[in-house]
Amino acid sequence: MSYPPASVGGVTDVAWTVRDTPVGPLLVAATRAGVVQVCFNADEATAGRAVAGLARRLGCVPERAPERLAGAADELDAYFAGELTRFTLGLDWSMITGFARQVLRELAAGVPYGSVVGYQDLADRVGEPGAARAVGMAMGANPLPVVVPCHRVIESDGGIGGFGGGLEIKRALLALEGVLPAPLF
Repeated sequence: MSYPPASVGGVTDVAWTVRDTPVGPLLVAATRAGVVQVCFNADEATAGRAVAGLARRLGCVPERAPERLAGAADELDAYFAGELTRFTLGLDWSMITGFARQVLRELAAGVPYGSVVGYQDLADRVGEPGAARAVGMAMGANPLPVVVPCHRVIESDGGIGGFGGGLEIKRALLALEGVLPAPLF
């Protein structure tokens, strides 16, 4: 899916919406370049903070425009229904820089649906073998969870590790992908 340029006349254009999903409400925001943010637990207050943060970071006034995010909504719905294993959405990487961008791009390209990778292995993949903790920090700062699947990163001993959306959501996403058994209740 392609999007027109991220800005028009030097002003970044951002649309956002909140989607109900099996893991709770998700805020999805996109510039003309692609999805720029996904935010878990997007109740009214959390969504308000996320939109204000986008406004500050991107120098714009984000518009609530679900119709402009129909493609993203369709792919998210298909993912949560177990029908989509690879997102084709355009991504706007502008809120991610440096090492975090390098790690998240490797994660998106190199860790497919239904698999996991350790923090250390991901550090090794980007040529920084001493940076497992920095990989963890990059995962915690990922503005594109689900779409850039930081839930697939686990501890080297097989532990689930942390997750910005909460461990219950991480477990649910890993169960959806067949990595963990589905919760009993």
